[in-house]
Amino acid sequence: MATPAPATPSPIDVAFPPLDRYADGNSGVPYVWRYEASRAGPNVVVQALTHGNEVCGAIALDWLLQHDFRPTRGTFTGVFANVAAYRAFDRGEPFASRCIDEDFNRLWTSDVLGGSRQSAELARARELRPVYDNAHFLLDLHSMTDKCPPLALCGRQRKGFELARAVGVPETIVIDAGHAAGRRLRDYAFFDEADDPRNALLIECGQHWERTAPLVALQATLRFLRHLDVADDAFVDEHLDPVDPPPQRAIEVTESVTIGTDSFAFALPVVGLTVIPARGTLLARDGSRDRDALRRLRAHHADAPAEARRDRSEARTRRRARRGPLAGHVSRPGCRLRHGHCPSHHRTTTLWNGRDGRATAPRLAPSRLRERLPQRGMR
Repeated sequence: MATPAPATPSPIDVAFPPLDRYADGNSGVPYVWRYEASRAGPNVVVQALTHGNEVCGAIALDWLLQHDFRPTRGTFTGVFANVAAYRAFDRGEPFASRCIDEDFNRLWTSDVLGGSRQSAELARARELRPVYDNAHFLLDLHSMTDKCPPLALCGRQRKGFELARAVGVPETIVIDAGHAAGRRLRDYAFFDEADDPRNALLIECGQHWERTAPLVALQATLRFLRHLDVADDAFVDEHLDPVDPPPQRAIEVTESVTIGTDSFAFALPVVGLTVIPARGTLLARDGSRDRDALRRLRAHHADAPAEARRDRSEARTRRRARRGPLAGHVSRPGCRLRHGHCPSHHRTTTLWNGRDGRATAPRLAPSRLRERLPQRGMR
């Protein structure tokens, strides 16, 4: 399944680390390395390569392992997840190696993992499942197709938000419930249970291959390990950026919109964390289909950052949808637009107040989406 390429391909400004040296692992699972301290403490997992072309996490994890990082208490486990997709990377078609058969990050329910369906990603997920079942804390490192400021995706529970705040980077925290096409690892089982102390955080570190993305991944990882008190202070201090990060803000995803036709096209350029300043702005057209459904959607605050998520729900799909008038790429039917962030292979827009097949800018009160910790939807 290929990811739609952006209108302007991004240069590949990072070196891909050789991972063959990690193939055997030391935990009984290929590409999984586990180290245990003499002192009791949490089981901490840092994961790279949930998607094969999102290399920044692999660079950061490789750096940690090459610097002989060892926990001061508890256990540290480094996971290179979808290595098969990573090894299939082709600079001539760099977006095609997100996965082999299907999205590794849409499999995380008991029904899917315990079902009869087979794929390369499911086989690897089932192999790695005991690692996550034994984890107390998980950091899942990702990157995005288009240029966008880094984002922390904390899920819908208060504990996830508090973990994102404690890590302190990146600047923008996104509160959302995940994907309709399948559950993310970040939302797997107890990670999404309000009363369970086990916790997970997904960080989008920037565009896949921009030079700063691995730096964001490493700084976030160091801060994550420091917060959990499993890293030697001198080690962290030596490598942590001494400049204090900017204050964080939270954006809540409140509703989603589903694209219904191949004729969908944005009506204006869209960039991650774009603000739509004026009410009534035409954002996109989706042909003449489903006018009633568009009309039923509630619009949102006009000054809120607006992004979109497109989530492809079927495996092995390589069909490229028709490009819209903005030279952007358009996803096929079944993809989702989400108000609140632009992770992975997504572009930006807001929720719609549709009339006659048109999408317009928000019209509701600011309380629907606010740059602070929302009380609604979090426990």
